[in-house]
Amino acid sequence: MRKFSSYGPINTKIHYYVPRQTLVDQAVTHLIGETPAEGGHYITVWAPRQRGKSWLLQQALWQLRRDPRYAGFDVLKINLEHLKMTPDVVRIAQVIAREIGEKLALPAIEIQQLDDFYTVFKRDVLQKPLILILDEFDALVPQAISGLVSVFRNIYNTRREQSDKTSAEKEYLLHSMALIGVRSVLGLDNPRGSPFNVQRSLQIPNLTADEVAEMYHWYERESGQSVEPAVIERIYSELRGQPGLTSWFGELLTETYNKHNPTITLRDFEAVEATASSLLPNANIINLISKANEQPHRDFLIDLFQTDEKVVFNYDDPSINFLYMNGVIDEEKIGEAEFYVKFPCPFIQKRLFNRFARDIFHDRGELYPAFTKLDHILTPTGLHIKNLLRLYEQYVQKNHTWLFKEAPRRTDLRLYEAVYHFNLFMWLSRFLQKKGGRVYPEFPTGNGQIDLILYFQEQTYGVELKSFDDDFEYRAALQQAARYARQLKLAVITLIFFVETVDDATRALYETPYQDAACGVTVEPVLVTTVE
Repeated sequence: MRKFSSYGPINTKIHYYVPRQTLVDQAVTHLIGETPAEGGHYITVWAPRQRGKSWLLQQALWQLRRDPRYAGFDVLKINLEHLKMTPDVVRIAQVIAREIGEKLALPAIEIQQLDDFYTVFKRDVLQKPLILILDEFDALVPQAISGLVSVFRNIYNTRREQSDKTSAEKEYLLHSMALIGVRSVLGLDNPRGSPFNVQRSLQIPNLTADEVAEMYHWYERESGQSVEPAVIERIYSELRGQPGLTSWFGELLTETYNKHNPTITLRDFEAVEATASSLLPNANIINLISKANEQPHRDFLIDLFQTDEKVVFNYDDPSINFLYMNGVIDEEKIGEAEFYVKFPCPFIQKRLFNRFARDIFHDRGELYPAFTKLDHILTPTGLHIKNLLRLYEQYVQKNHTWLFKEAPRRTDLRLYEAVYHFNLFMWLSRFLQKKGGRVYPEFPTGNGQIDLILYFQEQTYGVELKSFDDDFEYRAALQQAARYARQLKLAVITLIFFVETVDDATRALYETPYQDAACGVTVEPVLVTTVE
């Protein structure tokens, strides 16, 4: 029986996978060309890490080799990751030339300067038109990328100028090529511009909801064990089809934490998610968190954990470029021409939120004075959330000077808004843990909007955090909170606004409970002041 695998390229003989045949066919069409006799395209294949770029081009490679119509072409795939620390572009060119020669049984060609690299692709050297795939191209140092791209660009342009000849008759027989990497390969780090006809670049998207479901249905057919539809829905909603993480959760659910019951249930998923969030190492997540902690990108991410304001997605921004390359952020398209930054999936967003919260507030001090009465908070009917937040407010005001001394700040020295969210989460975590409860962050939009879900004595409480901009946005936030409470099937939800100071009259006005007639929900707004 097959298994789920999240380590390295998928083996289609032994692992569950998504064929993604449409994308494979698209890659083949680009490489062979609409009219093969006239040449193929020089393309880039790009996506954040762990999205299946290498695997997909491997499938295209095998499809080209199997098809008798393309017997007149040589097709090669060369991995360049082992050259990522090599600063010498001539040496890199020599390694590529040697691998081409060995795989095609050609005479050795000595590369002593970059201009010698052109010789490898000459018509009197190659025996057939060559389709070349260079994997991990973006792993090379920028100088090497720029140098090699200049050679490929010149070959591409030379072939285009010989349109009166067939592909096999042109001066260079580099019929087509694919550079596999992330977005920076398209020339964003190169002031000389994009390398080729980038309009034919191939972007690899995440798996769709249907594709994720089909993998798990495949498992059901082979194993005889069913998977609750709600489990598959949660896998997609939490991971957004990220291939590596989707397969990792599949591995955990069907092997490591499989209780061999007739059905994998939502409770099984929740156990896996909790363990994956706190205990289990995953190379993809470890690398992602490591990249997220690098400055100045860390401050960019912390600012991204705001509540409402969207950040425009622009590849020219160094932090956006770097974080996208490493799978820490993704792009959100709204309409035809609006692009914004978002986190790639709720699971990654939670992992980053937890990490930043613990890094910044590893020392939280005393939660409340030793002899504080808590019966107005821990009531016979459960938690009184507003009173709980009043206790937290006292904690922040009392400890503000030292508590936020080393916390990240904007250039105007004001604290990032997200810092208060991290602090509240950590305070609630410690408070509830001692009382047998727990709190989880939720991010329903993939952007900065944050909700905290509290569990205490088998009851669920929703707390939504928002920016306070003006009265209009305040009233919109009330309605939004009501809609979210209805999704959670809650009759009451608390809406928190952090403010520096507020007078009693204003507090009374803006803390008036809001009854939403359409949703049948009560929203209880609370202003949490941070300065005495």
